[in-house]
Amino acid sequence: MIISTDRPDAPDIPLTAPGGIDRAAHHRFDEAWLAAAWSHPTTRVFVVSGGQALIDDTPDGRTELVMTPAFEAPVTETHRYFLGTDEDGVRYFALQKDALPGRMDQSARPAGLREAGMLLSARDAALMAHAVALENWQRLHRFCSRCGERTVIAAAGHVRRCPACGAEHYPRTDPAVIMLVTDDRDRALLGRQVHWPAGRFSTLAGFVEPGESIEQAVVREVAEEAGVAVGEVRYVASQPWPFPSSLMLGFLARATSPRITVDGEELHEARWFSREELGAAFESGEVLPPTGISIAARLIELWYGKPLPAGFPR
Repeated sequence: MIISTDRPDAPDIPLTAPGGIDRAAHHRFDEAWLAAAWSHPTTRVFVVSGGQALIDDTPDGRTELVMTPAFEAPVTETHRYFLGTDEDGVRYFALQKDALPGRMDQSARPAGLREAGMLLSARDAALMAHAVALENWQRLHRFCSRCGERTVIAAAGHVRRCPACGAEHYPRTDPAVIMLVTDDRDRALLGRQVHWPAGRFSTLAGFVEPGESIEQAVVREVAEEAGVAVGEVRYVASQPWPFPSSLMLGFLARATSPRITVDGEELHEARWFSREELGAAFESGEVLPPTGISIAARLIELWYGKPLPAGFPR
């Protein structure tokens, strides 16, 4: 296996653009500072519930997170997460609630990150991704993995502390590799998972295993899912993927043999496509491309040379 450090020009990937937010992690344990920040009149707050937040369309055609001053925010005792500050000194918090609040004007609508991430500004998308990731972790890790005691929230939502044994638990991030594989004829390998509808194809992906480098994970996953041997591996870019707690690590990889043998468990089908063949398949509707916020579409576009037509989220 050859690992190349030459990084190709990274495409524009949703959820990764600079949002101008300083997470200001040094304030998370400063209860006096957090209390003052919460009560400041410029502080802005939004609610997250079940991976959704309220978004609203503005008269000038933009889409924004519905945020309020802290004094207008719903009451919550503990599930208040400090997300950071912007260059103007505005502090941002998210509140985790069992349900999103109603809106008297009825203009706002609930949206998950897959929809909202394509519509919001870089700042709002970054804030929502941070909040959704914390909410997912908080909901799934309420008890100490060491002694089983119920844990309590600390560090403005970024730590859960066990009052019985003193253990501290931090948000988990599961690294996953996602890769576009090409062969010596510069064809792209795309696969269809067993639970996807007919015609829907995308890049291969899988989780990094313990004791494994991310490059080794690329080689292993491609071999396991499609039976294709991979040589050169080039890193492209990463993308936060809080569904519920992944970090997608994007690669371009070169196959050493075009022979395909799908595993039948994760992949139902895998095929090599030339650019001309893929374009014709898009045109006829034989292939439905990935779109939306996933890095999968961006990786394919790097090879394809132009934007993909409308399709389905990865």
